[in-house]
Amino acid sequence: MVDWISLAVPFAYLGILVGSLATVSSLYRKRKAAKASSLAPWFPPHVQRNVYLSLLHLEPEPGKEKAVAVPESVLKAALLRRATEDIHRIIQVRNAKQALGTLLQRGSVGDDLWQRFLRAEKEIEEEAKDVVNEANAFAPNWGQTIFQTANEMAANSILRQRTEEIQAQVDLEKEWWEQRRANIQSNFMKELDAPDGSSKPRASNPAEKAGSDEDGVFVEGGGPAVAGKGSTKKRKGKR
Repeated sequence: MVDWISLAVPFAYLGILVGSLATVSSLYRKRKAAKASSLAPWFPPHVQRNVYLSLLHLEPEPGKEKAVAVPESVLKAALLRRATEDIHRIIQVRNAKQALGTLLQRGSVGDDLWQRFLRAEKEIEEEAKDVVNEANAFAPNWGQTIFQTANEMAANSILRQRTEEIQAQVDLEKEWWEQRRANIQSNFMKELDAPDGSSKPRASNPAEKAGSDEDGVFVEGGGPAVAGKGSTKKRKGKR
């Protein structure tokens, strides 16, 4: 006779083990998803996307059945602005990925920051796909070139911003140079207005000058005198 109880115990054990593992896995995933959703977003709200969606799904005004039709050119311009903002965010993600990965390996940053970055990278990929689909809906194959145009617009925007920053510093630099020139001019005028005695070198004393000349003459005259004394000594020796 088959002992069903002894056969049922292992199966019951396996069922309890699999059920507990599934429960733990489900709780872990839910906790991880809740933790990821509670993290602060990497980027601020996407204003350009919100503007485009608001124009695309414009609701009618109170008392009217139909909404005002938005021109297609306006929608295309809004989509281009949205793609330009996506280009800025893609550049930020690419520049930060390598540095953030290095800091994560060294332990300088926590896992929460890395999870925020991964979520932002995934969101920007989905956003780029959505923009391509919207562009293809307006015109065939426009999705292949919309980001090229947006890249040119982003580069032009960065160049214009830097130009404005340089122009903003022109006034400060000009004021600094004007102040420096005024200081140099005032110092130069002070030197010109100073008394003559302070500006001219001190004249040498005539007595000192005469004494130095006499000393020079004495030294020059001492040569022959010394030579004469030597000659007299030689003459005495001959005698």
